[in-house]
Amino acid sequence: MRAAIRMVSYQRRLTRTKFPVDETDRKILRVMQIEPAISMEELAERVGLSHTPCWRRLKKLESNGVIVGRALGLNPGSLGLPITVFAHLKLKQHDEATLEALERAVAELPEIVECFSVSGGSDYVCRVVVASVACYERFLKKTLLHLPGVSEINSQFALKRIKLTSRLPI
Repeated sequence: MRAAIRMVSYQRRLTRTKFPVDETDRKILRVMQIEPAISMEELAERVGLSHTPCWRRLKKLESNGVIVGRALGLNPGSLGLPITVFAHLKLKQHDEATLEALERAVAELPEIVECFSVSGGSDYVCRVVVASVACYERFLKKTLLHLPGVSEINSQFALKRIKLTSRLPI
């Protein structure tokens, strides 16, 4: 339930209206994307502000939904999760209740690290990380196929990760 609440909160922050960001804010964001754990003193020095104005700007960026969280990048292969699968989900029906039920269910599954509602041949694309092809097969049979409203799943296995970043081109 906690993951679903966090996901709804995250989605609300993502859908807020555009907040005006000036060049100083962009400097802060560029540094924070590279070093999210940087001290306030170091951040202020790098962007040319004193501590308090820098802290105020950072808090304003967070409260206005420009910064939606801070993450630690992990190597899935080092953690025994070397398999990445893109699961394309098609739904039987597209009513609001089915869509919301599916999105709540997906938010609860730790194997699904990203999920997008998409246009085109599928309704959703989920990025799934697992330990092995056999683990994915079990996850597909026991979980994915039983998600609310799912009629069809097309799975694509990633052969090699070329790029993965959360940094935006600001």
